[in-house]
Amino acid sequence: MAQNQFPPLSQILGIDLEISVVDVGANPIDGDPPYKPLLSAGKARVLGFEPNPEALARLEGAKGPRETYLPHAVGDGRRHTLRLCQAQGMTSLLAPNFTMLDCFHGFSDWAKVIEEVPLDTVRLDDVAAIDRLDYLKIDIQGGELMVFENATRLLADCLVIQTEVEFVPFYVDQPLFGEVDIFLRGQGFLFHRFWPEAGSRALKPMVIENNIYRGLSQLVSADALFIKDFTRLDRLDDGQLLRMATILHDVYQSLDVVLRLLMEHDRRRGTRYSALYMGQDIPLD
Repeated sequence: MAQNQFPPLSQILGIDLEISVVDVGANPIDGDPPYKPLLSAGKARVLGFEPNPEALARLEGAKGPRETYLPHAVGDGRRHTLRLCQAQGMTSLLAPNFTMLDCFHGFSDWAKVIEEVPLDTVRLDDVAAIDRLDYLKIDIQGGELMVFENATRLLADCLVIQTEVEFVPFYVDQPLFGEVDIFLRGQGFLFHRFWPEAGSRALKPMVIENNIYRGLSQLVSADALFIKDFTRLDRLDDGQLLRMATILHDVYQSLDVVLRLLMEHDRRRGTRYSALYMGQDIPLD
């Protein structure tokens, strides 16, 4: 489903709010970030982390007034080795698992380590610049669970997470989707869906349509969405209800969850947000 095919939720409801976004691994190699609609609507403030100097320079050169980027590697607060790989998208604190990578076309070349850089990491919970975390986007090639385990204070009030997850270990001792899911459920989140969908690849030696990037049967990775448990909305305050609804409407078009959040706000405050929302001509395709 395409983004920006209907008005921002703040415009529909006539409300003014700001979403606090934290982006861990903000390297813009995949194009616009998912929260771009919120930035475009002037409804987000972004704090991004990117330890790669070249990527950080690109971010600094293109940023708007609501964006701040820091050169920190986020992790457990300890010293680690950053493995810079042939393809920037494979760079990780973890070592490549060539036993698995060799099963797929291209990955062994992309994951060749060209430099190892010792660096200190920071715990997300220790970053003074984060006064509130509504929406977390994270993509750091296998280090996601380490970040979550050291951000439990901030995750207590976080509403939506978009995180890269893997289904096969492309790195040595890499936590996979199941481990991430278990941990985040323990923090009050539910797995919502993949965005836009899980990615697959064909195992060697098969090539589909003469294209090594063409997937087939084996799922390898995805961006997974986790949201605060919609059966426990009593744990969210009024502002959180509206900010969560805004993220899910403006970015992900999760219209059914948005309606439940607005109905809960109406129940508490006597507003008519759910009626305004249902009165919109919102396309589903």
